[in-house]
Amino acid sequence: MPPYRQIGSLPRKRHIAHRHEPGYRNEGIYYEEVLTTAGFGRAYSIVYHLRPPTRVRKVEAAGQTALDFAEEPTLRHHHLHSGHMPAAGDPIRGRVPLLGNADVTIARCRPTEPQAELYRNAAADEVLFIHKGRGTLSSMFGVLPFKPYDYVVIPRCITYRLDFETDVPPDLLVIEATHNVVIPPRYLNPDGQLRLGAPYSERDLHGPRELLVLDREEDVPVLIKDGCRWTRYVLAQHPFDVVGWDGFVYPFTFNADDFEPITGTVHQPPPVQQTFEASGFVLCTFAPRMLDTHPEAIKVPYAHSNVQADEVLYYVRGRFGSRRGVAEGSITLHPRGIPHGPHPGTIVASRTMTHTDELAVMIDTVQPLRLTRQALAMDDPNYPYSWLE
Repeated sequence: MPPYRQIGSLPRKRHIAHRHEPGYRNEGIYYEEVLTTAGFGRAYSIVYHLRPPTRVRKVEAAGQTALDFAEEPTLRHHHLHSGHMPAAGDPIRGRVPLLGNADVTIARCRPTEPQAELYRNAAADEVLFIHKGRGTLSSMFGVLPFKPYDYVVIPRCITYRLDFETDVPPDLLVIEATHNVVIPPRYLNPDGQLRLGAPYSERDLHGPRELLVLDREEDVPVLIKDGCRWTRYVLAQHPFDVVGWDGFVYPFTFNADDFEPITGTVHQPPPVQQTFEASGFVLCTFAPRMLDTHPEAIKVPYAHSNVQADEVLYYVRGRFGSRRGVAEGSITLHPRGIPHGPHPGTIVASRTMTHTDELAVMIDTVQPLRLTRQALAMDDPNYPYSWLE
């Protein structure tokens, strides 16, 4: 989880009356809500509302969206040209799932419409990688600005709204995690602080800046996703009525360009690029960096057989030294059981290089990933043969 934060008005102690006169129905208090993880055993936040957050006027079904997985008769590598995916929909309903398993779903979103209604994912943490576009995420925790190459980490059960500036069409990679998305534990010292030598620090993690405190007694629809099931709640007031909060559970951003790569005399394995993790997968950032310095170093990754992991790469920016034929928005899937490696010619081409300007997001999963029918429509069937001379 990110570091402790507090914003706004808080009482002296937890779970005591936070006085406010006259208050809702003249009760004279702000209303405490505690957001906990792992039952009551892990990180939590406490927020204070103008009105009780439990006031619901209507609950209605809003549809089902089961993932449409494709039948795959062969085990092979895939190259998905998602950069050519047509733009459509809003930032929530416009998401196109491409890969998934029980632990993670990977989608692309290129919205053309503003978000239609407030949204909450009740069953998954979300990580939005902002490839293009900038704007704000609004929630009861306040306003969180985001910009290109930000990871926007949104813990489950946070109601939010995305608003994009209109100068650049938004382009997102969307990751849904069944389990909590956390900072890799090995980056933390026993006191919970990011270690010296970790590839980022607390200064690189940015939380909401200011509260909204929307005092509105009105019907507010909220679209809730619970796995494949969608529900619409109509609340009796606006949920962004929080006057103060503190804790460790809140949305935050981390920019990929703030990742501090770890390099060596010879090629370092992908775990040194790890950025976040959740049970069942890790998320890594291949950021611009100096290349290996040994006089005989091979400066592109060695051939690799994934024995117990599927590897997904999303190509963001720059020239990827070990690959030919990929472009911005390309997604490659290198599944377990078969080797992959640098394309012919890339080893020789890298000999005189001293640094790389590539930026890419990698997701390695424990369980095999399945492709959706939407993904197969973007797939290059000749990609498995791209290592031939």
